[in-house]
Amino acid sequence: MTATRLDPHDPIGLDASLSEEELAVRETVREFCQRRILPEIGAWFERGELPAIRELTRELGSIGLLGMHLSDYGCAGMSAVDYGLACLELEAADSGLRSLVSVQGSLAMFAIWRFGSEEQKQQWLPAMAAGEVIGCFGLTEPDAGSDPASMTTRARPDGSDWVLSGRKMWITNGTVADVAIVWARAEDGIRGFLVPADAPGFSAPEIKHKGSLRASVTSELVLDEVRVPASAMLPEARGLRAPLCCLDEARYGILWGAMGAARACFEAALGYAGTRVQFGTPIAAFQLTQAKLADMAVELSKGTLLALHLGRLKDAGALAPEHISLGKLNNVNEALTIARNARAVLGANGISYEYPVMRHLANLESVLTYEGTAEMHTLVLGHALTGHAAFRR
Repeated sequence: MTATRLDPHDPIGLDASLSEEELAVRETVREFCQRRILPEIGAWFERGELPAIRELTRELGSIGLLGMHLSDYGCAGMSAVDYGLACLELEAADSGLRSLVSVQGSLAMFAIWRFGSEEQKQQWLPAMAAGEVIGCFGLTEPDAGSDPASMTTRARPDGSDWVLSGRKMWITNGTVADVAIVWARAEDGIRGFLVPADAPGFSAPEIKHKGSLRASVTSELVLDEVRVPASAMLPEARGLRAPLCCLDEARYGILWGAMGAARACFEAALGYAGTRVQFGTPIAAFQLTQAKLADMAVELSKGTLLALHLGRLKDAGALAPEHISLGKLNNVNEALTIARNARAVLGANGISYEYPVMRHLANLESVLTYEGTAEMHTLVLGHALTGHAAFRR
């Protein structure tokens, strides 16, 4: 075998580990992002908006990205690795875009697909896969983030109906959603409900003044004695394991997506270093700059390789929740380090929205927290390693 030169954009030759189908999926999503998202995303982020979100969601549905890893009901039925590669490309554009797809497919649609009745699946999933209906996922509350078991949202039976009361916080897509998956405490434990956005007593005010995920719709959900029929309950969802199962689906996409943000930052730094001249030479020729770039390339390669390995495990049915915690913890932490080093390479230009680095860096601060904080994933791993649950007292 003849040795080839290292490709700065694929230092360990990872593309050779991908099938033709996987490469085609990646290229499709990359082309969409380059054409549709990248020309505008900097301005969207600066203005703090994601305009024409319904049109964008339909476009995402038209190329099969919504619920793409689910089968039947209009879903593409693609592999976990396919889905991971799509998340990587989406987040290389912006974390807000990946969040839109992740919440739609891995939280709202997955909850219906995994725990819903056949009637619920037929009613909601085809339209959601097409992007005609937008969903959100209401679990987190103002005082129940890392400890969802302490939620205060209540569901009480009233005749043949259920009445829901409570508040949810930091809900992606909430203001624009047509349907919310709401988790509430009933007499027999935590249950999930399909709540149409036009139900009396339901409102979803948008959360403004964010310094991160600015090109994303983030909302509060308010449920003021919202009445839904018994058929709105997800029949197979009982207890906290159900929403946590959904969160694992979303976290899996995040561990891929973080490497997309990291790649965008690395490539921005690599390109900038080759053209920025100081003391009569490109800064890429300086040892300290090369050290930063080398460190970024190593951690980006390792994180992407980890994501691919976990994707292969998931496709084989062998992926455990603790594996996902390990992947999210490592990859988001390393993506943040890469983004910070890239910002340093760009110097003062690193804070300008003319470059993507500061936008990704700000977004990754949210990614570090949502779908399980770094501290919680550390303790999940600690529990798995030692057998002692340090977060339960």
